[in-house]
Amino acid sequence: MGLAILLGLFALLTVIGAPVAFALGMAAIAAFFYEGLPLMIGFQRIVSGVSTFSLLAIPFFIFAGELMLHGGIAARLIRLASASVGWMRGGLGQVNVFSSMLFGGISGSAVADTSALGSLLIPVMKEKGYDDDYAVNVTVTSSIAGIMIPPSHNMILYVVAAGGGMSVASLFVAGIVPGILMCLLLAFAARTIAIRKNFPTEPFAGLKAIFISFVASIPGLITAIIVVGGALSGVFTVTESGAIGAIYAILITALVYRTLSLKDFWVAVVRSVRTTGLVMVLVGCASAFGYMLALYEVPKLLAHALTSLSDNPIVILLLMNLILLVLGMIMDMAALILICTPIFLPVAVGLGMDPIQFGIMLMMNLGLGLCTPPVGGCLFVGCAIGNVPIEKAVKSIWPFYLAILAALMLVTFVPAISLTLPNWLNP
Repeated sequence: MGLAILLGLFALLTVIGAPVAFALGMAAIAAFFYEGLPLMIGFQRIVSGVSTFSLLAIPFFIFAGELMLHGGIAARLIRLASASVGWMRGGLGQVNVFSSMLFGGISGSAVADTSALGSLLIPVMKEKGYDDDYAVNVTVTSSIAGIMIPPSHNMILYVVAAGGGMSVASLFVAGIVPGILMCLLLAFAARTIAIRKNFPTEPFAGLKAIFISFVASIPGLITAIIVVGGALSGVFTVTESGAIGAIYAILITALVYRTLSLKDFWVAVVRSVRTTGLVMVLVGCASAFGYMLALYEVPKLLAHALTSLSDNPIVILLLMNLILLVLGMIMDMAALILICTPIFLPVAVGLGMDPIQFGIMLMMNLGLGLCTPPVGGCLFVGCAIGNVPIEKAVKSIWPFYLAILAALMLVTFVPAISLTLPNWLNP
């Protein structure tokens, strides 16, 4: 009965439109009341949930990403991508994917990627004769690179939800190859559609233009090297890397590029504070909710349910992927990381999957949910920028879904894709 109250109230509040953090908190409090537990324990769980030191890196990463977003870095990365791959058939589609791959390693946010690159590329693609739904779809799906390619604050949430027993830096590095693989498959899908629909090409800018645009992009690209390299080498902790990355972002955008105005700086500060506040409230309430899930032995029950359906690890992993995909369609990504990690991670580890590999699988699964209605944040942002009805975009987005699903299956069943690089750099 207590578990029914916990899950039922959470589902009810989510359906009627309550913020996910409040739905988690209210459901946990109701379960505490039913079990007769002191509410002080609930508040202690909320406070302890946000008192983890590694969470301090999240506001720094968010702030650095906002500074890069408003400081003109995206425009320079687009110029580099355009000079490099814009000459292909449907070149602007390739530019979109390549730009997302580069910008994802700086912003660490799929929604920021969609907003920044979509605002610049979608209008240009429509003007050049590309279908409006194609422009939106390639922008939205490639934005998942912001989750996969480090730095990503969602990966920090995963490490915290997993109990902090793994290196954030190793998880960062593990996302590089899967992120690039996913972008290559998306680029193939974009090119295939462009050839079939005979979308226009751009003239080759020449090697000199590529070199000039690359040099102009170097200061921005170094941000990801500082964050990941510093943490992996042991020179900085992940939190220190985030702080240094934010300081470096200020120096680059304000003093080197000189594109960060005082107004843009203020907007970056306000957006960072608001996003950090939302994340921290969500983490605290999810901690109390997770406490009750553990009390009701939900992880053990789910593991038993999955293993009772089949004893084949492949079937269980496919079922796990299916559940995560469905949940990603209807819930916020950060909340799902905090809720699903304690539930599914023990099952995955029991099947012999490395926690780092599971983390990458989880990121890609839930990232796909950002592109899928009814709660796809990236899809809504992209459609708003492109002025395209969501129904129209969804009808033609399936080739890009297939590309992401192919990458997801490879990540799920080929451990080397996720683990080779972190094992090589940090044996």
